Amino acid sequence: MKKITILISSLTILILSISQAFADDTYLYVTRHGKTMFNNVHRAQGWSDTPLTKPGVEVAEQLGRGLKDVKFISAYSSDLGRARQTARIVLETKGDKVQINEMEGLRETCFGDYEGDLDPNMWNPAAKYLGYASDKDLMDDMAKGKVTLKKMMNAIAAVEKSGEAEDYNKVKMRMQASLKTIAESAKAQGGGNVLVVSHGMAIMAMVEEWLDKPITAGLGNASVTKIRYTNDGKFIVESLGDMSYVEKGKNQAK
Repeated sequence: MKKITILISSLTILILSISQAFADDTYLYVTRHGKTMFNNVHRAQGWSDTPLTKPGVEVAEQLGRGLKDVKFISAYSSDLGRARQTARIVLETKGDKVQINEMEGLRETCFGDYEGDLDPNMWNPAAKYLGYASDKDLMDDMAKGKVTLKKMMNAIAAVEKSGEAEDYNKVKMRMQASLKTIAESAKAQGGGNVLVVSHGMAIMAMVEEWLDKPITAGLGNASVTKIRYTNDGKFIVESLGDMSYVEKGKNQAK
């Protein structure tokens, strides 16, 4: 009886090892939401929320068509309406019946007192804190790779008076922890593709240290940052801010 028990245990371990070896890779299609009303009028939009504009709905539909051949085993979004709305439109356009799981950890950066204010009213004080004459000079240096996203986010948190604005590490840690939970859940299902709808600055903070070069521009609405999750628990960024799926969806609509 003891030998049979040992044999069964050994076979179980062998089967699990084989199934793990032949499990599908896990790919996370991390998407920025479609364009919103605050994006249109250039206002700071972190935890504050506005709905998608008509172009925002259209770009989400284009993304859905562009991702038509990608089979998702699950879908996640932040608990902010613009991300949830984008995820719903993408899945409906694809014809997928996958349930959307909301996660607070996927939210955009909180900008504290700057929430809803005009972008220059937030970025100019941050620029001056870093020694720049204006927000334009700061953005120019970002485009040249001379200032990191980390410094820029920490500058906002430093000049925001209420203390509610999130710094770089806080956003990075909650985003990476959320993605780890999502990836492990997908891995437990045997791997596959997962749709994750989040926000521009939060996505960039999450992936910046995984890249081999600095981030020099923001992410486009409905862009896809494709991340592979390896069997040994590492995240590999295969593309950042990819708009090719949207372009593919545009062409299919013609």
